[in-house]
Amino acid sequence: MFSYIVRRLAVAIPTILILVIISFALMFAAPGGPFNSERPLPPQVLANISAKYGLDQPYWRQITTYIWNIVAHFDFGPSFKYKDRSVADIIKSGFPVTLTYGFWSFVIAVIVGVALGVVAAIRQNTWIDYFAVGTSVAAQALPNFVMAPMLVLLFTLWLGWLPGGGWNGGQWQYLVMPVIALSTSYMASIARIMRSSMLEVMNAGFIRTARAKGLPMNRIIWKHALKPAMLPVLSYLGPAFVGMITGSVVVDVYFSTGGIGLYFVNSAFNRDYSVMMGITILVGVLTILFNLVVDILYAWIDPKIRY
Repeated sequence: MFSYIVRRLAVAIPTILILVIISFALMFAAPGGPFNSERPLPPQVLANISAKYGLDQPYWRQITTYIWNIVAHFDFGPSFKYKDRSVADIIKSGFPVTLTYGFWSFVIAVIVGVALGVVAAIRQNTWIDYFAVGTSVAAQALPNFVMAPMLVLLFTLWLGWLPGGGWNGGQWQYLVMPVIALSTSYMASIARIMRSSMLEVMNAGFIRTARAKGLPMNRIIWKHALKPAMLPVLSYLGPAFVGMITGSVVVDVYFSTGGIGLYFVNSAFNRDYSVMMGITILVGVLTILFNLVVDILYAWIDPKIRY
């Protein structure tokens, strides 16, 4: 396992380098630039600004300098649009917010999704199964960009129970609606995967043997059926967690949380290359890291797997 982890980390480094190069090339291929606006700047002023940020150099030199600054100094450079702020400052201010409600969304989605899937599988073709499946389908049909305004209309404008936006240090009142909006569709997917996997495991030979021995059903579920049934869910959890982080754009827009998603959208509109690159690299590293964690958990749950 240790050698497998080392190999995965060794592959991650060139993967991130390729991600940086391709992202850099795509950004510069897009028309416009960070200092283009409706009122064009004088050519001399534009040339001085480009020289200050190194945008007048050849693309290969810009990429080489950028990668060297990251490797040697962990420096993502300054923002082109947010004055006197570096990309690291923007990530430090926005990523903890996104990570907070992304983490709680992940926890809620896993707990509720797994519980719905297990109950639906055990009580197959009963009203509990129909309720769990119906809830999952309804949640899947309401993505976060639909759920977010509905939550604001219900809990803020009609009932007045929760604030309609803001962060305020991450108090629970400001967490409820972002967590619900972000977790519902993932919860539905986890419930469907868990139900299908649990049905398959409950019909396996070792479960029939456990029943024949007279073991109580709760012990069969918790000790024998749950771990193998979790394997397909685990393979989904790694990309799901990263998806909750990257999918925070809608949450940041509707609830004004100040998370990293809004900075990413604004940097795309403003051609703020350094901010776009910094967040892209962050998402790439998170994707590789959590896929590695999922693979390790996969081998821990199923001892038959050897990497």
